[in-house]
Amino acid sequence: MVKGINEIIPLAQGTMTGLAIKFVMDTAFVAEEGDRPKVPNVVVIVTDGRPQDRVAEVAIEAREKGIEIFAVGVARADMASLRAMASPPFEDHVFLVESFDLIHQFGLQFQDKLCGVDLCVESEHGCEQICESSPGSFHCLCLPGYSLNEDGKTCAAIDLCAEGKHDCEQICNASPGAFTCDCNAGYKLNDDKKSCTMIDFCSFGNHSCDHECVSVLNGYHCRCQEGHRLLEDGKTCQAIDLCAEGKHDCEQICNTSPGAFTCDCNAGYTLNDDKKTCTPIDLCAEGKHDCEQICIASPGAFTCDCNAGYTLNDDKKTCTHMDMCNTVKHGCEHQCLNTPGSFYCICPEGQLLQEDGKSCGTCKSANIDLVLLIDGSKSVRPQNFELVKKFVNQVVDSLDVSAHGTRVGFVQYSSRVRTEFPLNMYHTAAEIKAAVMKVDYMEKGTMTGLALKHMLENSFSESEGARPLDRNIPRIGLVFTDGRSQDDITEFAKKAKEAGITMYTVGVGKAVEDELREIASEPTEKYFYYTTDFSAISTIAENLKLNICPAESQGEIEVKDPCACESLVEFQQATMSSLELLTQKHIL
Repeated sequence: MVKGINEIIPLAQGTMTGLAIKFVMDTAFVAEEGDRPKVPNVVVIVTDGRPQDRVAEVAIEAREKGIEIFAVGVARADMASLRAMASPPFEDHVFLVESFDLIHQFGLQFQDKLCGVDLCVESEHGCEQICESSPGSFHCLCLPGYSLNEDGKTCAAIDLCAEGKHDCEQICNASPGAFTCDCNAGYKLNDDKKSCTMIDFCSFGNHSCDHECVSVLNGYHCRCQEGHRLLEDGKTCQAIDLCAEGKHDCEQICNTSPGAFTCDCNAGYTLNDDKKTCTPIDLCAEGKHDCEQICIASPGAFTCDCNAGYTLNDDKKTCTHMDMCNTVKHGCEHQCLNTPGSFYCICPEGQLLQEDGKSCGTCKSANIDLVLLIDGSKSVRPQNFELVKKFVNQVVDSLDVSAHGTRVGFVQYSSRVRTEFPLNMYHTAAEIKAAVMKVDYMEKGTMTGLALKHMLENSFSESEGARPLDRNIPRIGLVFTDGRSQDDITEFAKKAKEAGITMYTVGVGKAVEDELREIASEPTEKYFYYTTDFSAISTIAENLKLNICPAESQGEIEVKDPCACESLVEFQQATMSSLELLTQKHIL
């Protein structure tokens, strides 16, 4: 069979997967071709592309005829088609790998599912007592009363007495996995077969104990009830007053009872959980007050006060808000809005609040919250990932980064999503650029939908540094990818835009234009960029700067071919200018 498989010649034509399933169902699984009754029919479909014909209906027909279908997708195989073909449950029948080099890992899984072997019957297992099979393996067990040794094969008798796993009061006699109890000399075993009872001398009736007679070996002694002490005659009992003797730790009041005490507190105090110390009754903490803002406690009483920016009314309970905008020099350029005990400034539509929190300005010093979703999949490759990091730093250079200005967060994704740094971690462009260059390349898959979900639910949360929505600070997401997403992007691309996030998309190489346009905000011509190779992404970075700050733009900028003559000349001129600026800077 292996020789026959190795001699198969690829057809090297289209991808008619539905036709293949139909052929197997109608031609392969027939008696003339060797199909056997009452033997499971199993099909394993291996494909690296999207079917060119319909597969859902013929796959349903095959499954209804009892054929179990496994679907293995390689590289850019279509997940929806795999799930349409495979038998349920999908987690057992649908597999996806990045390349044919990794497909061998499914061999053992198919072997376990289809070709189980009873190793207890067909191998020298070496188990001393019991061998129990499992798929592709076995393990040894022992009879009741025995435990498996460290060699995993031989058994040892369980000595419950030696292990202390018994409830004999005095003597334990062991047998494999069991035990019996016995008593020392002078004792007898009780009906429970566990405890022992000493010979009871008190039962002879010749003692004169005031409270209790306690038998001991070869005699007895008198014992007093709890809260009493035995006097010198060894028979009479007297009540113990611990409060009178000062043998208590009550903070305030001690109430005595024979051999014991309880603590209590003075009026206006409550007994703590330790039942000893006392705490003044705090009506404020217990919510037994009617103060509007601040409650100041005293034992069994309270007074009311107000927060900063408020005054206490004549009823000594409620507070009135002070109009800060009309009582202080707020310095707002456009409009001052009161908040409890404070105020904040807002700007007219089309302008944004500047770093001083008072003046208004246009985009050059505008505040934005920018989250970069960067594809770190295997197809990007390490040398290109370094170009991507330089691209990110070009974008950062165009922004006015500060704690109160623009904030930048960086998220890398592949088969999983990782926040490299949130919006509130770095407050200068230099810090952000240094952190970007330290980011490690992840490799593996391309889960763009998962990355969008992470951005929406985590990256733009206030806990990770996003400013509150009522501050009207623009939220911008930028997706950079070089390939097709391996999961669905529709749901969270839509939710991101519905949440007011402006979405930019940058595609390189084999990135799918339809996916990027679906993610990008409208009009897509403004927010979607594409280039054939990584060497041209620096030009895209310049265009992005213009789109984030439209007032600086002089019109749409075409992404030029980086290998064209005029582009090379522009690149050389820009490089020389940058070197001159760097030289002057270091000379100064």
